[in-house]
Amino acid sequence: MYAFGHHLYSNICNQSSVSIQFPPISVHRLHVLKSFIRAAIPSNDGTVSVVQFEDFVDKDWSFLDGENMVSDEEHMQKIDLIISAGNIVETSKVMISIGSEAFVDRVVNSSPCAQLLVVHDSLFILACIKEKYDKVKCWQGELINVPEKWTAFDVIFLYFLPALPNKLDHVLEALSRRCLPGARVVISHPQGRQAVEEQCHQHPDAVVSNLPQKMTLQSNAADHSFKMIKFVDEPGFYLAVLEFNEMTLAK
Repeated sequence: MYAFGHHLYSNICNQSSVSIQFPPISVHRLHVLKSFIRAAIPSNDGTVSVVQFEDFVDKDWSFLDGENMVSDEEHMQKIDLIISAGNIVETSKVMISIGSEAFVDRVVNSSPCAQLLVVHDSLFILACIKEKYDKVKCWQGELINVPEKWTAFDVIFLYFLPALPNKLDHVLEALSRRCLPGARVVISHPQGRQAVEEQCHQHPDAVVSNLPQKMTLQSNAADHSFKMIKFVDEPGFYLAVLEFNEMTLAK
């Protein structure tokens, strides 16, 4: 059973009929998606709701991969800077929250690690990732509720923090319980603050906040034993790197 499928089942099992709508997908991906959802519905739970796959509703996250403001080469250079900030090694346990498919592709292909967990609101995106990378673990739900069985992490990428429904303080509090000493939390956006503002106007259902200012992030980080070791806030690029210090938390 896939973790994100079980989470979906718990949300829909009490409804008599569910109508969900996805972006256009290939027949193969639709088959994969159906398999994931079927795997999430236990056969011994009695009568379950009817799921109309072709009408399944999901937020449109395609804008995360729609990097038409910059060249592909420039965009990939920024992605590589974000990934390198995590200092991934082969023994690392890595988590990506609200990442684009392209970002996950780049991490998988450029930075081998012991475990990679992708957390996302979209069942569709997780199905697409799982279709390509069976060893990548996927979980559908809120970042602050990630099961402890996958923790603790060496590297956490908050690739699109403005999509998280939780306050920054709550996010960092949750991450402090899921980080190994010296772990890095990388907060980023390859197009910067202005792009987030535009995305917020265009996709208000998905983008609910902006990127944190330096002083705000620094203060919230310190409250939860994170130290800011890098901060870049340029018109076309945002990158903040936090390092977890468990000894500070113990005090």
